[in-house]
Amino acid sequence: MDYNIRIRKGKEKQLKRHHPWVFSGAIEEINPPFNDAGWAKVEAFDGSFIAYGYLDMLSHINLHLFSWKQSDKIDDAYIANLTRLAILKREDFFNLEDTTAFRLIHGESDYLPGVAADVFSDQVKIVISSRFAKAKIDIIAQEIDSLLSPSLIEVVSDPNYQRVEQLGEEPIYYISGKRVKPDSNMLEKNMRFIENGIIYEASHGKGQKTGFYTDQRENRRIVSQYARNKSVLDICSYTGGFTLNALKNGAKSVIAVDSSESALRHLLYQVNINVQSNRISKNSREKVQIISSDAFEFIRGVDRKYDLIILDPPKLAKTKGQLENAQKAYKDLNRVAFEKVANGGIIATFSCSAAMTRELFWQTIGWAAHDAKVDVQVLHVLSAGSDHPSRISFPESEYLKGYILRVIK
Repeated sequence: MDYNIRIRKGKEKQLKRHHPWVFSGAIEEINPPFNDAGWAKVEAFDGSFIAYGYLDMLSHINLHLFSWKQSDKIDDAYIANLTRLAILKREDFFNLEDTTAFRLIHGESDYLPGVAADVFSDQVKIVISSRFAKAKIDIIAQEIDSLLSPSLIEVVSDPNYQRVEQLGEEPIYYISGKRVKPDSNMLEKNMRFIENGIIYEASHGKGQKTGFYTDQRENRRIVSQYARNKSVLDICSYTGGFTLNALKNGAKSVIAVDSSESALRHLLYQVNINVQSNRISKNSREKVQIISSDAFEFIRGVDRKYDLIILDPPKLAKTKGQLENAQKAYKDLNRVAFEKVANGGIIATFSCSAAMTRELFWQTIGWAAHDAKVDVQVLHVLSAGSDHPSRISFPESEYLKGYILRVIK
């Protein structure tokens, strides 16, 4: 071990329960004094063993815990093995007939903090959001290559953490496990993949998260079951995951609203390629209307009722300090949606803010229903798919919460 760390008295309870984050206020002593990032043995104030971790005082999370077994040997080989285990746990996803995109590594839930990796057919895209991930990315990429032999591994840094974690902005590429500068023609060509039988494309080095929200795969399929012969309003549609699933399942019409005009243009492109491939009906393009607008402004101005409204806003509370304002925004968005949906209509509503707990989101929806003077039946309780596991010792890992509601007026 590079360091021995003693935790302040009274600060060890959460850590002994396998929560992986330790901030500077919980650290009593670092021996020897911190010089550079490295492995650490972590002890309680009384000297008893807690866990092994990775210390980096330049990271906004100063210490990440990895193993609570004192017999474990923590080194780079340990990280390679964690990568291997994460991939093997998703073995079944490689054999799906109608899906070639899914989450491969899911950060702290797979004991690899700040590493989010998705498979897109024969390529892998990784988003890093921690200094640990930046330091160990070669090991992780090489292990992915040894198991999967992807044509390309692309690594980009999360723009929300680039500055605080000093991650840099330039993408990193690997072919055959080695860092390379790939041919420009390869990067100009979108990654094409299939989800729920629908064709999608994502750009290199661009887009939100890894370029596509694989965490909504099962939710898109479930929500689409309520779209047949219905008028659909898709709020914060991005590139059209919910819209395309609704069209596939026979929606009468879809209005897709997003603040990004480029995302909406890409949505229409994906409608066209799925029409051409006979995966959705020939008249699907005529069924879709795109509107570039702020979601909150648009839905307030709606002058008709929809059969199905989908609310999938971006993360409104990135920190607990932003939670109060975010809660007001979630309440307002859902309240207006309750007013704009038809009697007996369906609302699919989501929050991807980790700070917004499921209980608080439920409460917020209840307040919105009260203010809108409607009654609500809960038809489905939704979360990310099984390729996005959450850890019971790490509540922050259950970031995606959703409900499908029937609104009674």
